[in-house]
Amino acid sequence: MKLNIIAARTGISWVKLGIRTFFRQPLALAGLFFMFMALMTLASQIPFIGFVLAMALLPAATLGLMVATREATDGRFPMPVVLLAAFRAGRQQARAMLVLGALYALGFLAAIALSYLVDGGDFARVYLGGATPTREMMMEPAFQGAMWVFIGLHLPLSLMFWHAPALVHWHGFPPLKSLFYSLMACLRNFWAYAVFGLMWMAVLVLIVAGVSTVGALLDQPGLAGDLLFPALLLLASMFFSSLYFTFRDTFEQSP
Repeated sequence: MKLNIIAARTGISWVKLGIRTFFRQPLALAGLFFMFMALMTLASQIPFIGFVLAMALLPAATLGLMVATREATDGRFPMPVVLLAAFRAGRQQARAMLVLGALYALGFLAAIALSYLVDGGDFARVYLGGATPTREMMMEPAFQGAMWVFIGLHLPLSLMFWHAPALVHWHGFPPLKSLFYSLMACLRNFWAYAVFGLMWMAVLVLIVAGVSTVGALLDQPGLAGDLLFPALLLLASMFFSSLYFTFRDTFEQSP
């Protein structure tokens, strides 16, 4: 396995492949994404440890969606069991994935905790769904400072974990090595990933504008709100489908 250097325009191809693959198996991939969301929600409801448990399961659950995309790409119908792929590849890899999940949970909690020190926890409560933001709150310099502290810490955390679950699962990397290679892959191919992110933002804007326009043309503003939530869920499912292609093209596979 070696790291490939990707052209910036490849970011556009990843978005197209994610959308195209989703429509090959829309029921399966959408259903798996909803199961993924349900798993995260149920885990977060467990008293005291729920949120930490949900964060720890996120790398493994994300890998499950990548495995589902690979199945769909190969012309197979992905079954729900693929969400457990991280724990069905052997004891050593399952242990490594659990370590990876624990590291992600610790990193996320550290980012939230440091933002808490900036504004006393207002941003953390809003981000975690424990409070409703107000305009006055969001205009506070302390709130904005906490937000940027969290973003500044969470961005490198996300890059470290972008490919780490796939490297552990498909290449047998130990957790720390997978984090290093994931971060290096994203930095070495910065423009491809930047184009990838910008393209998804553009798709998001188009979806929101399209749904709002439909509601306005039909003179039913409430309809736009009813349609927007499921449309965004389907869009998120397509996004997760595209993650597999970022991994496939970034790392040259062994024969």
